[in-house]
Amino acid sequence: MVGIVLVSHGGVAQSMLDSAVMVLGPQRNVACAMLAPDMGPDDFRERLQAAVDGLEESDEVLFLVDLWGGTPFNKVSELVGEREGWVAVTGLNLPMLIVAYTERHTKETSAEIAREVADQGRKGVRIKPTDLDA
Repeated sequence: MVGIVLVSHGGVAQSMLDSAVMVLGPQRNVACAMLAPDMGPDDFRERLQAAVDGLEESDEVLFLVDLWGGTPFNKVSELVGEREGWVAVTGLNLPMLIVAYTERHTKETSAEIAREVADQGRKGVRIKPTDLDA
């Protein structure tokens, strides 16, 4: 089963994990890595590696990251560049996480799941009233 690591500035990742538990219940092979204000990039890299090391399986890992270009993403990018089967998607939100959880039951690779997650991320941004949605 593809591992999932939620990665964010501050507590966003943990909050997403907690919210997803409310919707789908506890999930296996999921971890969080959060950048605290007092951490440097190297400290965060260690925390990120510890999250990956805590997964049951890590051949295929999907990193769901809050923001492209920040320290969490930059450190995830380093890891993704070191391992085949590891993929990162930014824009972490609850619909994306729910899709990632459900797609793990039918898809075998992080790349396959990443495509579905990114598609949901794009489709999930909507406006009400709908006539404002261009």
